[in-house]
Amino acid sequence: MIESPQTEEVRIPVPCGTIAAKWWGPKDVRPIVSVHGWQDNSGTFDRLIPLLPDHMSFLAIDLPGHGMSSRYPAGIAYHTVDNVHLLESIRQRYNWDQMSLLGHSRGAVINYAYSAFFPDKVNLNVAIDPIKPFIGHPAEVATRMAKRIPKFLEADAYNAQSTEPPSHTYEALIDHLHIGTGKSVSKEAAPYLLKRNMAESKLHPGKYYFTRDNRLKYLFQVGLGWSPEVCLELAKRLTMPHLCFKMNRSDDWIYYGEEFYREYFKVVGSRNADFEGHFMDGSHHVHLCEPEKVAPMIGRFLDKHWKKLPTL
Repeated sequence: MIESPQTEEVRIPVPCGTIAAKWWGPKDVRPIVSVHGWQDNSGTFDRLIPLLPDHMSFLAIDLPGHGMSSRYPAGIAYHTVDNVHLLESIRQRYNWDQMSLLGHSRGAVINYAYSAFFPDKVNLNVAIDPIKPFIGHPAEVATRMAKRIPKFLEADAYNAQSTEPPSHTYEALIDHLHIGTGKSVSKEAAPYLLKRNMAESKLHPGKYYFTRDNRLKYLFQVGLGWSPEVCLELAKRLTMPHLCFKMNRSDDWIYYGEEFYREYFKVVGSRNADFEGHFMDGSHHVHLCEPEKVAPMIGRFLDKHWKKLPTL
């Protein structure tokens, strides 16, 4: 197992419960709020942040149901828009006039939506694969939701039983995470996510189980999706300094194709002189498995656009 990086654990009270987070860097500097992807946690940034400028601060959060954060109550489904509410709750909690955002995967989608809804409250946005919400094809919505709703209710009922989940050896958890992400998370990188996503079994000593909320598998956002028209219309509102990375070895690249992303880059770039979009070779978890590929560009972008602001 890996040792903890030099960070400070913080807990943030929010309306939906408590958000666990890791604060990197000086405490007197307003942090860049860093948001992980679906079924990951704040450990996703453990290999990237140490390569970024050390005079900056980062607040890497665990989204609800992930990592060490609290879960939603029984009967409540997870949805991307709920996490837009969460970002605004964090901003209000710290009384910041603006936020700086870093996101990967679903975290980048959450930041995208927040930045489009509240462009005056975001002073920069770094997005790592993908860079916009899931696009739902109209003909598939009914079938997809008809499958997800019963599955969600099954997972919800299982949670209510307070039964310990199936346990495995540590090595088996690594394999499960590696295969479950389509090998996007390497076996070497998997421990950075497992550290905040597992607990030792009380029934089977020496074995472990995943601790994330199993209801997350049936995220309603993926069931419904957003239309391409909405995605591109929101893109017009991203007027803050904005850096995007689109990797060529991730599922949504294959599913949507390169042309949609080029159109997205064109729409944002035509209205934003501080926009940078990069198509790159790499897996979906490039920032975790090969952080040296993106860290130099992120560092240069932050050096150019980041402003030192007080925490409060």
